Amino acid sequence: MADVTLPGEVRVVDDVASAFADLVAETAPHSIGLSGGSLAERCYERLRDAPLDWSTVDVFMGDERFVPLDSPDSNEGMARRVLLDRVQPKTIHGMARGDSLEDAADRYDALVRESPPIELLHLGLGPDGHTASLFPGSPSLDETRRLVIATGDELHPHPRITLTFPGIARSPLVVVTVEGTDKHDPIQRIRAGEDLPGARIRSERVIWLGDAAALG
Repeated sequence: MADVTLPGEVRVVDDVASAFADLVAETAPHSIGLSGGSLAERCYERLRDAPLDWSTVDVFMGDERFVPLDSPDSNEGMARRVLLDRVQPKTIHGMARGDSLEDAADRYDALVRESPPIELLHLGLGPDGHTASLFPGSPSLDETRRLVIATGDELHPHPRITLTFPGIARSPLVVVTVEGTDKHDPIQRIRAGEDLPGARIRSERVIWLGDAAALG
């Protein structure tokens, strides 16, 4: 099912978390980039039971708050609790490492540049249309040189590290999961041609995976 205005393929499913787990198992990537949020958490709960050889998988983060790993706001911390500590992947490349936000962003930018492209990158979409930590009106939306940057604003808690759009586009497969009526508005705004951050997602292949409330 193709959509003329969302940037990629659209799949409407009944159970987003299960469909995501099935898609990852079918793809069998050797590297995966993880996201944050309540839907991502449910996706990763389902993913831990998927038939995937995690011993061959390198794990990256698509974005992260610069907080301790045990903070409830840490994307990596959530991913470890619900998935990674149970499946024991080959490597976990955490973002929030370093003496400062800028050092952490520089280190991760170098890591992504030196690594093969992340084979499957998981993203979400906020009610304001943001994806990863690329927020509406932020100068980070127009970054063309770096793959990873430090970012953040007064509307969103904590300084952040995020893949840029060039960093996202490097992955051959990007999967954007959306669910619920609160995602219907930004989806419709993107379909109407509004330049929300989610409208700028580009990759060799982009799949929008969501329920009818969000994508219908």
